[in-house]
Amino acid sequence: MRVARTSFLFDLDGTLVDSVYQHVMAWKEALDAEGIPLSIWRIHRKIGMSGGLFARMLLRETGLELDEARLERLRHLHAAAYVRQPVAVRPLPGAIELLRYLDEAGIAWAIATSGRMETAKVNLDALGVDPARVPVITRDMVKHAKPDPDLFLAAADRLGVDIRDSLVVGDSIWDLLAAQRANALGIGLLSGGYGREELERAGGFRVYDDPADLLLHIDEVCSRP
Repeated sequence: MRVARTSFLFDLDGTLVDSVYQHVMAWKEALDAEGIPLSIWRIHRKIGMSGGLFARMLLRETGLELDEARLERLRHLHAAAYVRQPVAVRPLPGAIELLRYLDEAGIAWAIATSGRMETAKVNLDALGVDPARVPVITRDMVKHAKPDPDLFLAAADRLGVDIRDSLVVGDSIWDLLAAQRANALGIGLLSGGYGREELERAGGFRVYDDPADLLLHIDEVCSRP
């Protein structure tokens, strides 16, 4: 008989750290530098995808010719703009306490982000998470990022857990679509700017305000350790 033991697979931006709007403005700066006019609200709707897919979709919306060199420039411009943001990235309310609770309860957890380590490091430092101790899967470690399931499958593999017993926690529809494709349950957080109904329609079986709210209701989603 297979015994289910809950594990948590966390997205990073907008889920554990308050960084979504910093990414939006970094992408805006990168796009402006390339002479690509795009409204900020359109950029926000794509945050959570892989950088490459995000850039391709944005460029497709503008009707401009795609060019690999230009996409690579955009990625580097975005990363450079993000790491020099004047507003410090901070953990979302309850994020550190939630991770501490899981550690103390002996519940396995990992982080899976569509960002590359060059931008993820800023967020991990803010959380006090050491990738040498905690499994952290970044975009450069998998073939495809969200909404494909690769990041979460790789995170579950690193933890040595069954993806079917894992809870994917994310703030965007891309996280929850990836969770469905990975055969994991998805939990949505409102802290990235998506609405409750959007997250539920994308597959979130529970939606909470932020990590603090999830911790407050942890018994609703977590099996006994």
